[in-house]
Amino acid sequence: MTQAAAAVGTVRIVALVALSVLLAACTRGRADLEMKVKEILDRKGAPLEPLPIIRTFERFEYTAQDLRDPFTASLDTEALALAEANRPDANRPREPLESFPLDALDMVGTLGLTSDMTALVKDPDGVIHRIRVDNYMGQNFGRVIGIYEDRIELVELIPNASGDGWTERSAAIALDDE
Repeated sequence: MTQAAAAVGTVRIVALVALSVLLAACTRGRADLEMKVKEILDRKGAPLEPLPIIRTFERFEYTAQDLRDPFTASLDTEALALAEANRPDANRPREPLESFPLDALDMVGTLGLTSDMTALVKDPDGVIHRIRVDNYMGQNFGRVIGIYEDRIELVELIPNASGDGWTERSAAIALDDE
């Protein structure tokens, strides 16, 4: 056998002896561990908190079966009459600016005096229209109620929340600063 082979054999023997010594050392600490676990298990626990007292509630008997249901719409005749009065006129001929939404229209100027002012409005196609009070514009039946040097004020008619009438909403188009 060569010296190299003898050296490898010696290293293997030394490694086996070291490993067996390490394994033998691990078994000695188990008794301490078992004693510590027994000590922990023998301790008395903290006392538990008492259960909360269960409250009893007073019974309530519902006696309002004959009253109006608060979750259904009421028939308010005054509100219905107002909604009917605000209904847009279906027989009125549509004006050219009613085919565009208000945010697509730009006020570019005014003509005339304060008492008889005409507004100039440019549509998305670049065409400029003359607008007077009581003209219509926008897709929500917007009627012009006032023309000022810096804005046009309108009243729009939009369907109400229940869909059975119409509600007025204020709107305005400001003078374009370009």
